[in-house]
Amino acid sequence: MKTRTRLTLLFTLVTATILLVFAAIILISAKENREKEFYALLKKEAVTKANLFLNAEVDSKTLQDIYKNNRATLNEVEVAIYTPAFHLLYHDAVDIDVVKETKSMINEIARKGEIKFYQKEWQVIGMTYRFQGKEYIITAAAYDGFGYIKFYNLLETCILVFILSILLLYVAGRFFSKKAFEPIVKMTNKAKTISATNLDLRLDTSKNKDEITELATTFNKMLNRLESSFDSQKQFVSNISHELRTPLSAIIAELELSGHKERNTEEYKIVIQNTLQDAKKLAKLSNSLLDLAKANYDPSEIAFKQLRIDEVLLDARQQVQKSNPDYNISIHFENDFEEDSQISIYGNEYLLKVAFANLFENGCKFSADQQSMVSISFLSNTIELRFSDNGIGILPEELESIFTPFYRGSNKTHADGNGIGLSLTKKIILLHKGVITVTSQKNQGTTFTVTFNLQ
Repeated sequence: MKTRTRLTLLFTLVTATILLVFAAIILISAKENREKEFYALLKKEAVTKANLFLNAEVDSKTLQDIYKNNRATLNEVEVAIYTPAFHLLYHDAVDIDVVKETKSMINEIARKGEIKFYQKEWQVIGMTYRFQGKEYIITAAAYDGFGYIKFYNLLETCILVFILSILLLYVAGRFFSKKAFEPIVKMTNKAKTISATNLDLRLDTSKNKDEITELATTFNKMLNRLESSFDSQKQFVSNISHELRTPLSAIIAELELSGHKERNTEEYKIVIQNTLQDAKKLAKLSNSLLDLAKANYDPSEIAFKQLRIDEVLLDARQQVQKSNPDYNISIHFENDFEEDSQISIYGNEYLLKVAFANLFENGCKFSADQQSMVSISFLSNTIELRFSDNGIGILPEELESIFTPFYRGSNKTHADGNGIGLSLTKKIILLHKGVITVTSQKNQGTTFTVTFNLQ
């Protein structure tokens, strides 16, 4: 069932329930008022006839004739007068006797002063009446024909109005739901035309700050992110293709040339050495790409635990120096710490080791002395790491681009690289809710500052 139909039915059902409750209240109130008014009429008729019989001393036959004549055209009240000892003084119609009084009924009326009840569809009232110091018991009964006719007419009117109202509400609900969902229908139709080939299309938005406009704006922001992601993916694939093509082409060329003519042992060694060098570049590029993919995982899918920063730094230094024995890396503590919690963060050991190794290697390979130093500072709620070197530095206009994947600045002539290390490092730091900044001066060195919040 479509939302439009469901909302229409729900709107109709809720309104119908309200109307039904409203009609029920009116009918119940009308029923109670009819009953109350007719009992009041019975009481008045009983008192009037008692006055005629006891005070005006109208004889019984005259009163009975009046009752019989009126009963032929009207719902006349049948009145009976008794003494407290259950002695009948007067009765409008003994032969009919709707009430059928009993001694126990008379005693109950005498005890309570007044009772009201139904005898089939006839309403009956029993009451005490005092005249000239004597007490009498009066009963009065009648069928409220006119009251029932008015009540049933009201009931029929309520049913008819209820049915017509439901039909009108359903039609109105369909109309207004259609008008309300028109912007969503337009958005849906427009969204169906958007694909990977035309991600530049956007949904129309209005100046009204309503939910529909907010939804369209949110969808457009998502399209912006998707378009940016697609563009980045295309650029990423293009860069990977370029980075892979260079060492592969070199390997193929070396092997083809070595197969065209006979070479001596030394020449073959050179070919093998060059091929091995290019293969190492490919392996390093592959590892960097795998690390970059891991850094892009959903944080909920990455294993985090409490880690000591100094231990991760030592492991990263050992990893870098194992591959590059000439690199000199030093770790310096700016201040002392008393508890492990002051030097521990919640993170992934492998990814942090990759990030720190990249910063160590970056500092060493761009420095003439192949040295890099990290200074560790413990503040109240943060840990600050400063990775410094005395290398060739980075130009000011290139500082904003160094974290872009596959970007290589003007210093690429000084050392090999694929432009992934720093972008990967930044992703890992951000994944750990940290901040990385860089300052550099040409020919004086570069400092990368990494700050982690303690948890």
